[in-house]
Amino acid sequence: MENENIMKTGTTTVGIMCKEGIVLAADKRATAGTLISDKKAQKIYQINDNMALTTAGVVSDVQLLVKLIKAELNLKEIRTERKANVKESVNLLAGLVYSNIRKMSMIPGISHFLFAGKDYAGFHLYDIYADGSLTKNDSYVSSGSGSVMAYGVLETLYKEGINIDEGIKLALKCINAALQRDSATGNGIDVVTITKDGVKKVLEKEIKINLQ
Repeated sequence: MENENIMKTGTTTVGIMCKEGIVLAADKRATAGTLISDKKAQKIYQINDNMALTTAGVVSDVQLLVKLIKAELNLKEIRTERKANVKESVNLLAGLVYSNIRKMSMIPGISHFLFAGKDYAGFHLYDIYADGSLTKNDSYVSSGSGSVMAYGVLETLYKEGINIDEGIKLALKCINAALQRDSATGNGIDVVTITKDGVKKVLEKEIKINLQ
């Protein structure tokens, strides 16, 4: 693994609960110290038709854990002949994070995930912290170096029961606030929604319209 891939840290991601689902958003900048090593970094991953997550931390660990959770959920579905629900899935990933951070290594395996999805019980948003701890959120959550700025926007503007369109606009405001003040956040914004229709990426032209 190249050093720049090992060192990539710094980001801003947010998850927002809405009346009809969940909005996830993240910036696209990856850094290696003070170097901007990637301007098109992927920080939101679709796990299956109804689940997605955002990533922050050491990119090599993040990428490996995303591959592992996808594979484990596929195996679980084959063995049980049913799709895993969100609680099962997020607990499995939290266990992987817990194991990863406690391995003996010269490079700390730091990874932070926001996990969102829908199942028969409704919509769910979880924060999987870098130590493997798990917290369910009923309103909003943010991660990464720019989360302080994002939380300032969320604390001020979030209202319970907002719709998906309002959630998208709020998420964009959060990431944009971090873009202005956090040097490790930048180079555009990705947004994903999870509704009754499943996981859907918001088109770049829609993001530009909402940022105006």
